[in-house]
Amino acid sequence: MPNRLAHETSPYLLQHAENPVDWWPWSPEAFEEARRRDVPVLLSVGYSSCHWCHVMAHESFEDADTAAYMNGHFVSVKVDREERPDVDAVYMEAVQAATGQGGWPMTVFLTPDAEPFYFGTYFPPAPRGGMPSFQQVLQGVHHAWADRREEVADVAGKIVRDLAGREVSFGGTEVPGEQELSQALLGLTREYDPQRGGFGGAPKFPPSMVIEFLLRHHARTGAEGALQMAADTCERMARGGLYDQLGGGFARYSVDRDWTVPHFEKMLYDNALLCRVYAHLWRATGSSLARRIALETADFMVRELRTEQGGFASALDADSDDGSGRHVEGAYYVWTPAQLREVLGEADAAVAAEHFGVTEEGTFEEGASVLRLPQGEGVVDAGRIDSIRRRLFEARGGRPAPGRDDKVVAAWNGLAIAALAETGAYFDRPDLVEAAVCAADLLVRLHLDDAARLTRTSKDGRAGSNAGVLEDYADVAEGFLALASVTGEGVWLEFAGFLLDHVLVRFTDAESGALYDTAADAERLIRRPQDPTDNAVPSGWSAAAGALLGYAAQTGSEPHRTAAERALGVVRALGPRVPRFVGWGLAVAEALLDGPREVAVVGPALDDPASRELHRTALLGTAPGAVVAYGTVGSDEFPLLADRPLTDGAPTAYVCRNFTCDAPTTDRERLRAALTR
Repeated sequence: MPNRLAHETSPYLLQHAENPVDWWPWSPEAFEEARRRDVPVLLSVGYSSCHWCHVMAHESFEDADTAAYMNGHFVSVKVDREERPDVDAVYMEAVQAATGQGGWPMTVFLTPDAEPFYFGTYFPPAPRGGMPSFQQVLQGVHHAWADRREEVADVAGKIVRDLAGREVSFGGTEVPGEQELSQALLGLTREYDPQRGGFGGAPKFPPSMVIEFLLRHHARTGAEGALQMAADTCERMARGGLYDQLGGGFARYSVDRDWTVPHFEKMLYDNALLCRVYAHLWRATGSSLARRIALETADFMVRELRTEQGGFASALDADSDDGSGRHVEGAYYVWTPAQLREVLGEADAAVAAEHFGVTEEGTFEEGASVLRLPQGEGVVDAGRIDSIRRRLFEARGGRPAPGRDDKVVAAWNGLAIAALAETGAYFDRPDLVEAAVCAADLLVRLHLDDAARLTRTSKDGRAGSNAGVLEDYADVAEGFLALASVTGEGVWLEFAGFLLDHVLVRFTDAESGALYDTAADAERLIRRPQDPTDNAVPSGWSAAAGALLGYAAQTGSEPHRTAAERALGVVRALGPRVPRFVGWGLAVAEALLDGPREVAVVGPALDDPASRELHRTALLGTAPGAVVAYGTVGSDEFPLLADRPLTDGAPTAYVCRNFTCDAPTTDRERLRAALTR
C-alpha cells in the first residue's frame, strides 16, 4: 500500500512511495508526530539520479524487517535535495562538520525540534569495511534515545550552537580588484593539471565556472595562460569519457584524473553550464571543437531533457537495465568490441574501436569501454566516422534507457535558457532560441505568482509546493537577461527586474549586503543557510551578484549595482584563497572591472538583415559581462535604446562603459574592436 509520498511531485519521493517504510515528506506534521510519539526523526536526503541512494533504498528501505523497525521507533522523513536545497544545505553542513565528509544518501537523526544528533551517509545492510550495518545504527540510536536522553539533548544543543556560530565571514564591501584576480589566477595555475586538464585529482569535476573566469580574464587582460588552461581543459573533457561521444552532453564527473570513466548521470545544470562555456570558448577562439560540443550539448538538452510543457527535466540516471534485468551503472553508454562488430561489421568495428578507444580489456567494468577520442581529432575519414556514430547511436537507442527525473527546477532552467539563447544566437540556430523562449514562458506561467515569487519546482505542468531559493531567483534572472539581449524583447528584462527586486528585499542583509540562500519570510530551519562558494552550480550569492550587475548595466539602476558590488566583497576575501570554489564570483568581478560594457544596437526593423548582423556582432563581443539592447529607433523596450538615432539611416551601435561612450558606429569591424581588449 502506498505511503504518504504517493501524493508528492518529486520523482525521487515517488520512487519511495511503495516502500514498506511509513515515510513522511518534510512537514511540520512529521515533527508533531515525532513529538506525540516521543521518538526521533530519521531524515533521509537524496535525489533521483543518485546511484547509492538507489542501492540503500533497495537494500534497506524495501526490506520488510528494516522498515518495521523504522516504523516502530522513528518518524521517517524523506527529502529530495533538489526540491529542498535549504534543508539539504543545513543538515549537510552539520554532517560535514561532525564527520569531515558528506554525500548522498544523507542520513541524519533529529530530535522532534529538528536538532541533529547523529549523522551518516550510506549505511550497508550488513557491517562492511568498518561501517556498521543500518540495523545496528537504528538500534544504537533508539537505545541512546530511550536510555541516554540527556546526553542526546546535550549533543543536539551543542551542534545547533556550533552551526549558529558558523556565520559567513563576509570580508567587507570592498570589491575585488586587479590584485585579487591576479592572485586567483596564480592559485588556479598551481592547482592546474597540465597533462590532463582540469584542477586537482580524482574524482574530477567539470570546472565550468572557473573556465568562465579564465575566458573573461583573458578577454580583459590578454593573459594567454588563462586562455590556455580553459581551452586545454575543454579539449580534454570533450575527448574523454565524460562527454557522450554519440549523443552529446556531459556526465556528472570523472572518477579518474584522465576524464576516462565518468559517473554516468547527466544533469541539466552541468550541460547548461558547459554548453555556454563551449559557446564562449568558440567566441574567443573560433575553435571548431568548441562549436561542435556547444551545439551537440544544446541538441542533447532539447532532445533528451525537454518536457512536454517546454521546460527541461533535471537529470538522467546513471543506472539502466543491462538487458538481463539488472540495473547497472553505465550500461546504456559502454561498448565491447563484440557489440561494435554486431552493429557495424568487422571492418567498421575495427575503425570504431581505434577511433573511440574500445579495447578487449576495456576501460570500465566487465571488459566494456567508455567511448573516447584518445587520438584527438586528427586525420580521419569524416564521412565514415559520421556513419559509424549514427549507426551506434541508433543501436544504442534500442537499449533500455536510463530513467529521467522529469522535475523542472527553476534555477537549472534559468541556466539552460541562458545557454540555449546564446548558442542559438551565435550559430544561427533559431530553434535553440525558441526552446529557450518556451522554457522561459513555462517559468512565467507556472513558477511565478502574481507577486513575482518563484516556486522552485514543477512536474507534468503542476507546480510544487516549495518556495524558490536565492539561486532560483538569480539563475532565472540570468536566463531572462540573456534572452532579452538575444531576442530584443524587453519583457524579459522586466521579468528579471521583478525577480531581482525580491533578491534586494527578501534575500539581502540590509546592513552588510551579505546574501542568504533563503528568503527572510521562508520556513525557519535550525539556521538560515548561507553559502557564497560555488559547487556544482554557481552559488546563489555569486549568481545574484552577476544578475544584479547585468540588470544594472541594462537599466542604470544604482541600487542593483550597489548590491552587486557589496555582494562581491566576499569574492575579494575568498578569490585569492580558494579560487576553484568561487569561479562564478571571479567571473562577475571580471565584468565589474571591465564596466561592464553597455551596447545598444538600433535599426530600422528587428528583422532587417543589416540590423541583425550588427546585433550578432554585438553578442559575439568578448568583453566580460557586456550587455546588449537591440531594438528599433524610438523603442522603449530597453532603457539603453533611449535617444539612440540611426546614422544616415543605417543600423547603428553605441558602446558605453563607466559613464563614457564611444562614437556611434555602423561598421561591424569597429563594433567588434570596441568589444574586445
